[in-house]
Amino acid sequence: MKYEAVIGLEVHVQLKTASKMFCGCINEYGGDQNTHTCPICLGMPGALPTPNEKAIIHTIQSGLMLNCQIAPVCKFDRKNYFYPDMPKNYQTSQSDLPLCIGGHVTLHKYAFPKDVQKESLASEDKKIRINHIHLEEDVAKSTHYTDHSGIDYNRAGTPLMELVTEADLRHADEAFAFLTTLKQILIYGNVSDADMEKGQLRCDVNISIRPVGQEKFGTKCEIKNMNSISAVRRALKYEIDRQIDVVSSGGIIQQYTLGWSDDLGETFQMRKKEDSHDYRYFPCPDLLPIRTNEGLHQEAEKLIPELPDKKKERFMQDFQLTEYQAEVLASERPLADYYENAAQTAKNQAAVANFIINDFLATEPDFSDVSIPAKHFAELSNLVEGGKINSKGAKVIIAELLENPRSPEAIAKEKDLMQDLDPSVVENWCQEAIAGNAKSVEDFKSGKKAAINALKGYVMKQSRGKANPALVEEILLKKLS
Repeated sequence: MKYEAVIGLEVHVQLKTASKMFCGCINEYGGDQNTHTCPICLGMPGALPTPNEKAIIHTIQSGLMLNCQIAPVCKFDRKNYFYPDMPKNYQTSQSDLPLCIGGHVTLHKYAFPKDVQKESLASEDKKIRINHIHLEEDVAKSTHYTDHSGIDYNRAGTPLMELVTEADLRHADEAFAFLTTLKQILIYGNVSDADMEKGQLRCDVNISIRPVGQEKFGTKCEIKNMNSISAVRRALKYEIDRQIDVVSSGGIIQQYTLGWSDDLGETFQMRKKEDSHDYRYFPCPDLLPIRTNEGLHQEAEKLIPELPDKKKERFMQDFQLTEYQAEVLASERPLADYYENAAQTAKNQAAVANFIINDFLATEPDFSDVSIPAKHFAELSNLVEGGKINSKGAKVIIAELLENPRSPEAIAKEKDLMQDLDPSVVENWCQEAIAGNAKSVEDFKSGKKAAINALKGYVMKQSRGKANPALVEEILLKKLS
């Protein structure tokens, strides 16, 4: 029997705000333990919360970027449970009236892992529906040592956005593409840095299997708190295979909360799954309902940038880039801005894209500390476009730019790369090439057009690479006609 996976995601995103969700404590990653706390985020008796307007606007903005409907009225609820990382014994969250409803994320080819981008799965532009997005406060951070545990309450009460998808995903690779796209959009919108290593984007997955063709879902397990997109992919691949093995051998899937061990490459049982009604939600008596159409919605709309999909289309249309070039350059906002700056004064914007992708990013994949001014790539492409240097010389200049950024033309002159030869000299070399390569000349005249490359090679060797290849070919063709 063939089985298919049914996967839904719950994604937690730490929002980029100056202060916590319901108090004025600083919202900052790191810092000395338990130094960013106050009676409100520690849940002291009598402390009253005040909602963070910026966090609400960021959540509405995220919903708009992800095609959601924004609720005109929402409210906060108390989610009751006991755990040491929640000092109040309840978490202020949203239950039945969240900020954002519906929406979707479209999975494009280049968001999939590279090893599957050529498969049909990656070319379907599938839409993954979002059930809702709600806003809540984060819990504290627990650290477990050999003989004791420690809790840092700096994170307790920081604004946390939770996005819940419908169970539309069928492959681990689709989960990879979804998270890659989501992270890209959130960073574009500047609502979060979404650094998974810092816990700013965390993912739980619900996974079950069912026979192909069956509509009813199987028993699901939840894998908690994965801290990288590739780990989510690996965990899902493992868990799908495990569940199929259990069912195929006559076993029954038990509903468990699971963890993922990257070292062992397998999931492990943490506890029996709790149902949502265990949390005993009720409206928070300290917080009034929020009306989003009284200014919050409008403020969020102002913050929506040109998103990666639109930027990619514009790059293809305005700069004549290939889909791949546009996808790579639009994948990160700083990289897209850098390219646009470089392309502004370039005669051939596609050539600039080639230099940045194939020659620069190939050796300097970490774009965050780029030291080469964008205008240098425009200058370099213009030198090539104007026939002043050839492509081989351009690669020498890029290598030099990485070591010591300065004007590409100055480097070309220093390295004697300028193709400023007298045309009469090039013509003499062409004549020598024809006179000394009778076989190539005969082949060319008999219809073997590629034979001209041997003649061009002779001239380029004589000029030590400084002759303009286009000019060389033009002269050779004229003399051979």
